[in-house]
Amino acid sequence: MNLSFNTEDASQVTVGAFALAVPISFSEEAWRLGEVLPLGNLILLFILSVIFLGIFAYQNVFQGNIKYRVPVFLSRIIIAYVIAALVVALVLFALDKFPLFDEPVTALKRLVVITMPASMGAIIVDSFDKE
Repeated sequence: MNLSFNTEDASQVTVGAFALAVPISFSEEAWRLGEVLPLGNLILLFILSVIFLGIFAYQNVFQGNIKYRVPVFLSRIIIAYVIAALVVALVLFALDKFPLFDEPVTALKRLVVITMPASMGAIIVDSFDKE
């Protein structure tokens, strides 16, 4: 089983992130939550995202065997989160709901809020062909 990250994995992560980013990005509730959620809650959302990505990748992608592959395991989590965040940013930008230059704090808050579920979709789709 090859667990290096390749273009097939990147496309799977992108599609998985897109599948959950699109419906949530169209939600006014997500936009507003991204405006009003306190910093502590945003940090908690980010931490929860990374923890759940790690748990899922550990159990399903790596099948509990990371002893000699910790760098690959960690990089897979980081890459999945970053790709999901880029997909979310692109979708929000297309909807004119990612005011990165006018209101960068709001844009980044929305990004964290919506990337949480999008990153889970990303890692789930990425795991489909790993068994």
